[in-house]
Amino acid sequence: MNPTLQGYAAAVLEAAASADLGALAADVEAIEQLVLSNGMLRAALSDTAVSGTARRAVVLDLLEGKVRPDARRLAAYACMVVPAQDVTGALSWLSTRARHAAEQPGLPEPGLSLTQSRQRVAGYAAAVHEDMSTAQLESLEDDLFRFARIVASTPPLRAALTDRDLAAVARQALVTDLLSGKVPATTERLARYAVTGGRARDIVGTLDNLVELTAQARGWRIARVRAAAPIDDAQRSELSDSLGTLAGQPVELQVEVDESLLGGALIRIGDLQVDATARGRIDALREHISPAGWQPSGFGRRGQTSTDETEGAN
Repeated sequence: MNPTLQGYAAAVLEAAASADLGALAADVEAIEQLVLSNGMLRAALSDTAVSGTARRAVVLDLLEGKVRPDARRLAAYACMVVPAQDVTGALSWLSTRARHAAEQPGLPEPGLSLTQSRQRVAGYAAAVHEDMSTAQLESLEDDLFRFARIVASTPPLRAALTDRDLAAVARQALVTDLLSGKVPATTERLARYAVTGGRARDIVGTLDNLVELTAQARGWRIARVRAAAPIDDAQRSELSDSLGTLAGQPVELQVEVDESLLGGALIRIGDLQVDATARGRIDALREHISPAGWQPSGFGRRGQTSTDETEGAN
């Protein structure tokens, strides 16, 4: 099943009160049966010429006031994110998933590839973001960024959260202990799902991706900047404006100081990377001027001066 839909469904079903899950499952099943029994509706939702956004709008309009809001929301999202030919299959999967959630809460997520796991967490985030204001999204983005940096810079914590032999429940409990009462519930919720919906070894990458998705939800792009020295407000503003022009939309800087870069900054926006560091220039220069196999020490493997190297130097 579509990983993004898996994550979205996980968020919606998790947020539903346990007493309502049975009724929610019944509504989702009724929606599935409606589509299967109505040839015109099924044809419209399976038409590859109709965009996902249009299919979602049709379902939202058709089901308004007829089923529970969460059931309507789930069905509409499913019709938007899966290919048109897979719509009926997606609704069938949703019906089964909702019923299982009502009968057996807390079922573990199936294993997926790295890319699919990130897509699943993205779907979960999409459901969470829908109910948030711009100010709340901005705060969430900052919280997730700080937590990602804490995990990345704390080896014992990172080791625990990336330990595949440690049960997901135990890793989630660790996140809860760290964040409960210190951040809003939405931040804790997303960080916890990064553990169960993502891959253990990719926890920092998954959190960083959540930061990017949260910025996009409020219409911004994230530029990750590793700088050799702190960047002042004027430099931030100038760099943000320049990158915004390049990206075609507002850009927010997430800055880390890394003195090993010697000077300058390494900037990444999505798949675009700009290396303006002194270290990068030195490495590029070394690669340009060094003959293949040249050893700066002037010694061979056994610690003896190479005759060929000595002659070449003369």
